[in-house]
Amino acid sequence: MRTPRLLTTAALAVASAGLLAPTAAAVAAAPGGLEIVPATVTPGSTVTVNTTACGSGGTASGDASAVGAGTFTLAPGTPDEKATGRFKVPPSAQPGTYEIVAKCSGSGAGSKQVTGDLIVTITSTAAVPQQRPVAPKGHVKTGVGGALGPDPVQTAAGVAALAVAAAGGTWLLHRRARGDRI
Repeated sequence: MRTPRLLTTAALAVASAGLLAPTAAAVAAAPGGLEIVPATVTPGSTVTVNTTACGSGGTASGDASAVGAGTFTLAPGTPDEKATGRFKVPPSAQPGTYEIVAKCSGSGAGSKQVTGDLIVTITSTAAVPQQRPVAPKGHVKTGVGGALGPDPVQTAAGVAALAVAAAGGTWLLHRRARGDRI
């Protein structure tokens, strides 16, 4: 009996989380809001701001002083009734989320105000082409020979020399232990 209760509780939790948390598409598609492109930038970037809140032919006064960019103008410029403006994020801007404000002006718009968030980061959001790592080739030129050098004949000669030295050392130690003189 415990399993159905746990499954029901889990299903309700998932359903309520989905209902309470708005999706990114729902937030971005809010009609008449302030669209900021790109929404995440690095200091020194240029940002474009669009809104349909001011109506056909409407203009707006933009305020990006929160990020240190000052004011800018949004003018009608596209056939889909968007007022568009641009500003540059200062190179001294610190990472964080900043509220950008646009206040409509002109006929029929009244004093409508719309806002949007701009995120400033230190790291670039642009796609950086990935370079494939290059595997090292050849031998390391350190001046010290290796066991797996380029010449197997030299390697065999080195192993033979070590074997002769070990055998000679063992023979000398054995004679010394017996008390034999050389």
